[in-house]
Amino acid sequence: MPQRMTSADRNKIGGIHTTIIGERTGKKIVALVASHPRVKKIVPGIIKVKGSSGGSFRAKVLRPDNRGNLRLLLSQGTSVQEIQLVTTASDPLSGEIVLNELNKMIEKELAE
Repeated sequence: MPQRMTSADRNKIGGIHTTIIGERTGKKIVALVASHPRVKKIVPGIIKVKGSSGGSFRAKVLRPDNRGNLRLLLSQGTSVQEIQLVTTASDPLSGEIVLNELNKMIEKELAE
């Protein structure tokens, strides 16, 4: 995994909200996702408060929409953030392939 985001990967991040929860770990996960060749754009959403405190940092890519785009869900403590991932996938089946690749990358990174 790259220690720093390349300028091309940094250009993939857009939207109104730029804060990523999870401090360094959250930023590492977003950088990892940005490095995937099939991810075109990353749009961070607002940070919300969930009902119960979870403590540890968690990240998971959720099922594709009908265009193959994905959602990255980050949570830490009582905060949760949904990040939209625009991909080159054109349908849910292609999106599912990207989803599996990203979740494997994330699992490996969080296990280290």
